[in-house]
Amino acid sequence: MASGGRTSSFHTSGARFAATRWSIVLAAGGDRAASGTRRALEELAQAYWFPLYAFVRRQGEGPAQAEDLVQEFFRALLEKKYLSQVDRSKGRFRSFLLAAMKHFLSKERDKARARKRGGGLPVVALDALDAEARYALEPADNMTPDRLFDRRWALTVLDQVVARLRGEYGRQGKADLYQAIECCLAGGAGAVNYAGLARELKMTEGAVRVAVHRLRRRYRELLRAEIAQTVGSPGEVEEEIAYLLDCL
Repeated sequence: MASGGRTSSFHTSGARFAATRWSIVLAAGGDRAASGTRRALEELAQAYWFPLYAFVRRQGEGPAQAEDLVQEFFRALLEKKYLSQVDRSKGRFRSFLLAAMKHFLSKERDKARARKRGGGLPVVALDALDAEARYALEPADNMTPDRLFDRRWALTVLDQVVARLRGEYGRQGKADLYQAIECCLAGGAGAVNYAGLARELKMTEGAVRVAVHRLRRRYRELLRAEIAQTVGSPGEVEEEIAYLLDCL
């Protein structure tokens, strides 16, 4: 699920950081009357709904009910004052979203669900078939729902970053170059066959090395920018990156 409306560059200065999505939502607290605040929250939900779906499925719910629960959760999230309960001194969208979902599920299980499936317009465009196909790839092990959520969150972050990176190269007319060197994002310098890539791309080996260096540098920049959309302060970016990489 791609998302749009991001700033084109990222800086760690307080003024620029305040323009990130979760910072906008946190600043508003429980007041979501402003269209910009609601849009920022909707964009985050669009990008990061699947970890919640995986969490609910790992709780034992079936595909249809998991989809219903995630949709109803986001409806409640956008309509109620969940955000007034967030500690804005250390608010991370990942942590807030999981805690809010647990609270929501607890309330749902305490009451009979009279609502029929499909009874309202979806607030987040979940692709149910894609969601279940992706969930089927999850390892059938004893990973807890919480740990699965964090792992899925980390993979979703990386998917978002790769999609942005691929899009940038495509808009620059460098789609073929990206396709050839995308594999270089994984592994160290010693894992790259620069000579082979040079022959494939009809470039000098030195030019390929420069291209790979630029690819990796831009990837790191976009990763930091993506993480910044989900944390409450610049100081949390590096810590969140380290945590998510540890979840993989």
